[in-house]
Amino acid sequence: MNYLAIEGNIGSGKTTLARMLAERLNARLVLENFADNPFLPFFYQNPERYAFPVELFFLAERFQQLQRELSQGDLFHEWAVVDYVFEKSAVFASINLSTHEFNLFSRIFSILAPQAPRPTHIIWLEDSVQGLMFNILKRGRHYEKLIQESYLERVGQQYHTWLRTLEGHRCKIVVNRASANFEQFPEMADALAEWVLKGRSGYFNP
Repeated sequence: MNYLAIEGNIGSGKTTLARMLAERLNARLVLENFADNPFLPFFYQNPERYAFPVELFFLAERFQQLQRELSQGDLFHEWAVVDYVFEKSAVFASINLSTHEFNLFSRIFSILAPQAPRPTHIIWLEDSVQGLMFNILKRGRHYEKLIQESYLERVGQQYHTWLRTLEGHRCKIVVNRASANFEQFPEMADALAEWVLKGRSGYFNP
């Protein structure tokens, strides 16, 4: 099965694009169950206290979901579209955890990572901090109102460190959200789906 992962900073539109591409690719859609994390609302209020349980919960949930949804083939779908990558857990843990917590987290992550299904195609959604803040406020999740621009900048920096490890990945597409409004112009999603099907890489310019 071809496995397309869509990743980006908080508020970059991963889930919206995943839904649109899954429809166009006739794909199995796998969405992260972030709302099931009972520690997440408390994390934004008291990150030092709740960072470790929130990251461990996400790590376990993502691993189990990917194993459950993608480890076996699918007779009805050639594609699966997922709105995150497993490495997302390590990106956020590196920002939110203390040194000792991160060392323990990394040991657990290193055991699970080789067993997690790997995407065959990756889309990275690039957006400005201002654009991300606008989207976060627009969707109105009460606990996300505490997110600061400085936090989004740190997340973006860690993601770009991860992106550099993907040099040479056979199908990596970078989308600039400032010029790609998929909700307003669905034909852009049509064109992006064609890129995916043709195995193209590089910067998508609609």
